[in-house]
Amino acid sequence: MASEETGTMTPTATPPVRSETAEKQAPTRAWATRLVIVGIVLAALNLRPAITSLGALLEEVRDGLGMSGTLAGLLTSVPPLCFAVFGVMAPRFARRFGPSAVVCVGMAAIAAGLVIRPFVGGTAGFLAATALALMGIAVSNVLMPVIVKRWFPDRVGSMTGLYSMALALGTSLAAALTVPMTDALGGRWQTGLAVWAALAVVAVVPWIPLVRDRGTATAAAPEHVSTAVRQEDDALRITRSRTAWALAVFFGLQATAAYITMGWMPQIFRDAGVPASEAGVLLAVTMAMGVPLAFVIPRVATRLTNQGPVVIVLGACGLMGYAGLYLAPAAGAWAWALLLGISNCAFPLALTMVGMRAKSSVGVAKLSAFAQSTGYLISIPGPLLVGVLYQHSGGWGLPIALMAGLMVPQIVIGTLAGRNRTIEDEVAAKAETA
Repeated sequence: MASEETGTMTPTATPPVRSETAEKQAPTRAWATRLVIVGIVLAALNLRPAITSLGALLEEVRDGLGMSGTLAGLLTSVPPLCFAVFGVMAPRFARRFGPSAVVCVGMAAIAAGLVIRPFVGGTAGFLAATALALMGIAVSNVLMPVIVKRWFPDRVGSMTGLYSMALALGTSLAAALTVPMTDALGGRWQTGLAVWAALAVVAVVPWIPLVRDRGTATAAAPEHVSTAVRQEDDALRITRSRTAWALAVFFGLQATAAYITMGWMPQIFRDAGVPASEAGVLLAVTMAMGVPLAFVIPRVATRLTNQGPVVIVLGACGLMGYAGLYLAPAAGAWAWALLLGISNCAFPLALTMVGMRAKSSVGVAKLSAFAQSTGYLISIPGPLLVGVLYQHSGGWGLPIALMAGLMVPQIVIGTLAGRNRTIEDEVAAKAETA
């Protein structure tokens, strides 16, 4: 009888404990999830204004600091260099301090760099302060796919689209508003660049309550991955994956096109006779194309088993845009800006493929760091070479030919990266055949 009573009491006592625990965790999880969404959007808004605001005022900065065309080309190569150097450190920082803490510090670094760089004086100081801001962007670049994969494992496409859309919005706003705000604030390029630090300060706020999240918090969505997958991730030699290399090269080529566009497109239009303010708006239009498309393309990509067709469409738009810049830069300026804006959406596509080509957030972290760091290293020579070709040829014919030529391997490599496979499976298969 006692055993029957014990057996009866046990099931009646246990459910209230589980229910009470679940009730306590549910509000915390919901609150934290909403905070993460706000934090992701605000962080994404700050991942490009440091670059596109400089592109809009590049001529004024060159004159103010006494830069040559070659040195200005070096300045436009600083972003991918910093992204490669600091991005590779992001997974290590995330394991030690938690991804949320790293992103929080990254936003603070962006704010500090943007405030300091216009007023530090001299080219060296300008470059150093720019590097500080870009360091914050670099670690956030790498960790955004990781945070999405961990908090929203069943909504990778929609959440990647959301932060890609916010990133494109921040990029286009900085391109469109920097020149008018500079004029409204007294006409000094220093003020026009520094004002974007305010947006970065706001982005720090939602990450502060999440700083203690080390990657194991119950608020995060649980990852349903097997023990075998976790073992694969722990011993993952990512350099043995062909898909990882294809993603890295694709990322590098699209980054080359993007940073050449952000750094030099306004100058191409200005040299063709387009007013400075309109050239800035044209760059903003190019970047603004990413606002709707950056939300749509990741959702479409996650519904396809092979993302190669999307790569081809985006690449074709880029080739048409470059042809237009070469043949009639001023007459068809708005059309070329739109086409290049569509082509630049290879960036959210690459981020989506990073989230799809690994099985867990650990695998995504390794793949994201490898693809972005290697990719940005690949992209470093592009903007610098454009500056050299522009200065020594005296025109934009050769630089535009270079841009168009790089689009061809981007299409080919992107098609390879879009095949339906994971890095864990590739590395495991290679280990079995070794």
